[in-house]
Amino acid sequence: MPLPNGVDPTGAIEKVCPSAAWLGNRGEIHDAERRIVRGWKIKAWVTCQLSFKGWSRKPLMQPGSYTELFFLDEATALSAGHRPCGMCRKREYVSFKSLWLAANGYQRDLGIADVDKTLHAERNSRGGSGDWVRAADSLPPGVIVEFDGAPHLWNGRSLRRWTATGYGPDIKLCELPPRLQLLTPPSVVNAIQAGYQVQMHPTALA
Repeated sequence: MPLPNGVDPTGAIEKVCPSAAWLGNRGEIHDAERRIVRGWKIKAWVTCQLSFKGWSRKPLMQPGSYTELFFLDEATALSAGHRPCGMCRKREYVSFKSLWLAANGYQRDLGIADVDKTLHAERNSRGGSGDWVRAADSLPPGVIVEFDGAPHLWNGRSLRRWTATGYGPDIKLCELPPRLQLLTPPSVVNAIQAGYQVQMHPTALA
């Protein structure tokens, strides 16, 4: 029976592990029976390498340890509200923080805790209006939106429906409404627009 630790673009934790490229951490959110009992424990939701310095990741979901979550790709993780880890993904962390601060009008000396506070607020207001709705032709590659009731990735030239194992066939821009509902938090979209390079599953462009 698979562990309930696959995360979809809305941030929901499912009872299926996707074809995982990244590990996620929201603190310890499981009980002694390895059941998910809460959505999060800490506001610093991060995305980590699957393997780092030979540290053992098994067995998973141990008492007193953080709950291991898994993502299809970084586009999924960012959409779910996770940012790069400052330890195992230092280069991406520095790039993301710098671009996020500049793109969202903050001073460069703002601490990462303040970034996490903003991301936490966005996760709790998902699906709103205003910044959560963007013109389809303005989206940068790597952003996930809701279309036809399901999450879809914008790969730079078309939308592709998200699944736990990869992305579906192209839906061209001419087939889309002029404006789309974001799943990727608006502040993260701004950072991607400013130049943050998002890792996408191979099926995103295949």
